[in-house]
Amino acid sequence: MATHIALLRAVNVGGTGKLPMAELKAMCVTAGFENVQTYIASGNVILDSEHDRATVKSTLETDLEAYAGKPVGIFVLSPEAMDEIRDANPFPEAPGNRVMVTFMGGPVSAETLDGVKNQASEDIRLGSSVLYTYYPDGMRQSKLIIPAAKTGTARNMNTVTKLAEMAAARHINN
Repeated sequence: MATHIALLRAVNVGGTGKLPMAELKAMCVTAGFENVQTYIASGNVILDSEHDRATVKSTLETDLEAYAGKPVGIFVLSPEAMDEIRDANPFPEAPGNRVMVTFMGGPVSAETLDGVKNQASEDIRLGSSVLYTYYPDGMRQSKLIIPAAKTGTARNMNTVTKLAEMAAARHINN
């Protein structure tokens, strides 16, 4: 049985994609996943399954589309991948709530930053499959636009760290 971390795109953000976490948890249990835990209302779920990541992703996509009436973007990672993303944070001294990790679902390259607009004090760095963006003045006033990020999903470093810790705790407790 493997642990998977699923990140849903555009759930409970800005009044769109309403999905109570109790509904998400119930959906995962009904789909046969075990030890289902959600974390905050932005669409984060940790679960155990005998299936691989691709099957977990496909199952969640099908169930969530039936629930929402439209496709919901889903990124499924292993605990090891989340650890690597957390550990590769290029802004380790910055407050975790000011560093956003945008999960892109595949490799990123310099071209990923094509078309970036309104970059002021923000610092953007490329990971292997994520963008790290440091907002020294906070996100609220930022006008930064990263066109490639519209297909990804973002979590702040505090959330990335917590999800990695929650997944790691499963292996300690088992």
